[in-house]
Amino acid sequence: MSDLQYTFSAMLWRWSANASWVFLTVPAAASDEIDDRYGGAAGGFGAIKVKVRIGTSAWRTSIFPSTAHGGYVLPVKKAVRSAEGVDVEDEVTVLLEVI
Repeated sequence: MSDLQYTFSAMLWRWSANASWVFLTVPAAASDEIDDRYGGAAGGFGAIKVKVRIGTSAWRTSIFPSTAHGGYVLPVKKAVRSAEGVDVEDEVTVLLEVI
């Protein structure tokens, strides 16, 4: 288990008006800590692998740095949004663990 685990609330947002990709922004303090510890070893596009839980849905994915959003962003796939009954502009509680 990683010692970098965070619980936070964040609003879901769409990448752009015509995009199907939906993300949430990891809070600045958590993003800064993750970047300090793992940013130098990040994969392609600055990706850092994480485990995530929203409601009863849990999955593995990567977070990506975004200067436009002031930290890391987390993609939230359609299957999770459907299972949890949430969509763009809804606020969700997230458990995120760097792996």
